[in-house]
Amino acid sequence: MKKFAASIIVLSGFFAINSAFAVDVIHDTTGKQKMGVVSASGAYSLDSLTDKLSAEAKAEGATSIKIVAAGGENKMYGVAEIYK
Repeated sequence: MKKFAASIIVLSGFFAINSAFAVDVIHDTTGKQKMGVVSASGAYSLDSLTDKLSAEAKAEGATSIKIVAAGGENKMYGVAEIYK
């Protein structure tokens, strides 16, 4: 039981750290400065595609993304505008 509780605490810490460094997905760009676009491919779900786009945006110094295109069948691809 102690190992299970410790595992839960460690995992929740990882999720908290991950969300603290995440880029916001936005719908309204009012007040945001557009920096450009990023693209990603090879994702197996929309969640993993969003994560890949967020990582690309963070690497470019963006704080927010607006996903403008997503598609695919077995592997997903997408494009997002990045904002600061």
